[in-house]
Amino acid sequence: MGHDAIVVGGGIGGLAAAIGLRRIGWEVKVVERAASLADGGAGISLHANGLRALDALGVGAGVRAAARPQYTGGTRTPDGGRLAAMDGAALERELGSPIVGIPRAVLHGLLRDVLPPTSLLVGAEAEAVEDTGPGKARVRVGGEVLEADLVVAADGVRSRLRTQLFPGHPGPAYSGSTVLRAITERPVDLRTDFELTWGRGAEFGHIAFTDGRAEWHAVLNSPPGVRYPDALAVMRRRFGGWHDPIPALLDATRPEAVLHHDIHELVTPLPAFVAGRVALLGDAAHAMTPNLGQGACQALEDAATLAAALAGEPTVASALTRYDAERRPRSQSVARAARQAGRMGQQLAHPVAVAARNTAMRLAPSRVTIRAILRHADWTAPSLG
Repeated sequence: MGHDAIVVGGGIGGLAAAIGLRRIGWEVKVVERAASLADGGAGISLHANGLRALDALGVGAGVRAAARPQYTGGTRTPDGGRLAAMDGAALERELGSPIVGIPRAVLHGLLRDVLPPTSLLVGAEAEAVEDTGPGKARVRVGGEVLEADLVVAADGVRSRLRTQLFPGHPGPAYSGSTVLRAITERPVDLRTDFELTWGRGAEFGHIAFTDGRAEWHAVLNSPPGVRYPDALAVMRRRFGGWHDPIPALLDATRPEAVLHHDIHELVTPLPAFVAGRVALLGDAAHAMTPNLGQGACQALEDAATLAAALAGEPTVASALTRYDAERRPRSQSVARAARQAGRMGQQLAHPVAVAARNTAMRLAPSRVTIRAILRHADWTAPSLG
């Protein structure tokens, strides 16, 4: 089996893939088009499956130490009424860990620090895969052609390599929702570790961090491409009348800290996650809506599974066949579930439908919420040998 790989994309999934490959003895080069290898982002929640993948990659302890467990919170209405409570202690009993919250930049830094600087090629864009046959794969990066036994396409929802490998695929589609988010400049007095609030066609949520600051996000039904000269002012007008601590979160935010992105997903599933000696990973393979908090967790699962397959199979070809068989059904199932969760949650706008959903949620026992999380978070990480 070959022992060198090129990972295209230096985000969370790409770095995790590089860590996994190095852990099984491979030489790895990460190619990232950004001028600096850093993920500013906002915040992220990691479920037990993501943490188990990080454990398999050897970095779980460091991530847990930097993250804040989510024991308290749940889902509310804009006036503060309770729809569902989150029982982090029950999740911990079931899975060995509650959900945790961490700034994306912190997670990215923890992953980046595991890799030697010589393995990171930043400010360089992978333009094309020139050979995906049974021999070496070749990637054109600027005027240079890099050769390796494996290429990992972790170049995001708008993956250039995916477009090349699957030219008949329609690519990402707009989900109907746009998200604005930020990390507060200073600590905020929060009563819960994590919370979502559902209005009509809108969601506001927060994730508390260990230093007292918090990430907040607002998801809105919107046409694509809408942008605001002063996004924070728009958020104050839209959510300023919602329950505490939403106004306080907005007040603790600098206007320039607000990020705004339209949410795209791969509605049409890919027919394969591999092509020759190329493996697609993370958003490049299965971009999904954030409604289950599983996007990064699925990318981490991909990374651990790919490394385990390469460690356990006699050839790269058989390892990629195993990777595709293990990852494609699960990740595409989670993507479908996330889309449905959005339709029944944040995207629901008709007042009668919203009222019916809210009533059903209030009447549902807490065990129902736990089972819904377990359905996707109860995943066993493979051994990397």
